[in-house]
Amino acid sequence: MAGHSKWANRVHRKTRQDAKRSNTFAKMARLIMLAAREGGGNPDMNPRLRLAIDKARAAEMPMENIENAIKRGTGEVEGVNYETAIYEGYGPAGVALMIECLTDNKTRTVADLRSILRKAGCNLAEAGAVAWMFEQKGVITIPKAGADYDELFMAAVDAGAEDVIEEDEMLEVRTEPKAFNAVYEALKGMGLQIERAEVTMIPTATKEVSDEDAPRVLKLLDTINDNDDVQQVYSNFEISDEVLEKLEA
Repeated sequence: MAGHSKWANRVHRKTRQDAKRSNTFAKMARLIMLAAREGGGNPDMNPRLRLAIDKARAAEMPMENIENAIKRGTGEVEGVNYETAIYEGYGPAGVALMIECLTDNKTRTVADLRSILRKAGCNLAEAGAVAWMFEQKGVITIPKAGADYDELFMAAVDAGAEDVIEEDEMLEVRTEPKAFNAVYEALKGMGLQIERAEVTMIPTATKEVSDEDAPRVLKLLDTINDNDDVQQVYSNFEISDEVLEKLEA
């Protein structure tokens, strides 16, 4: 069965592939601005900003855009102020949704999300309705082909990681949020190819979705992700590997 983790990896790859043809740079700029606003404009002193810059560079975001986003965040250049908002809801087949946004207008954002969910026959929920189904974890994924499992495992655990999970062609390192930066820097320092690195929400229990409902679930998640204000969508679905591969194709 394939769940949110495989889908998150799929979205990450698609984001890198489609960066120049979508709103990805705008979303990354918001993330950089917020990190700079909250922790300062020096990435050597601000791990959150350093990670945001690394993501932007991996997507080939122009350095000029990155520098402008930092300056807007620190106030050197006037810009829009964004704030974080998290919304909860239910998708097709009753799967849980947590939608993390960076927005300058919460009224607009929540109206857009209600409209998206309503068109899919779904709805937003009260705060706390599904949050208890998730836990915050650091996730770092590395292609198996470029890493020695035993060496990576020892380095990750020594730096504070909880576990290293083998999944298809990837190795997934999981950490507590407070240990994420130390583990990320340790693995980066080994010269490993890091495919995905973020503090995310992992479902503590999953909901199996039928092959018939799976396309509706993934279509809704993609539609939500396409919204300019949305940074991340988390869900607790489980679908078959065969269906996921078919839909990806």
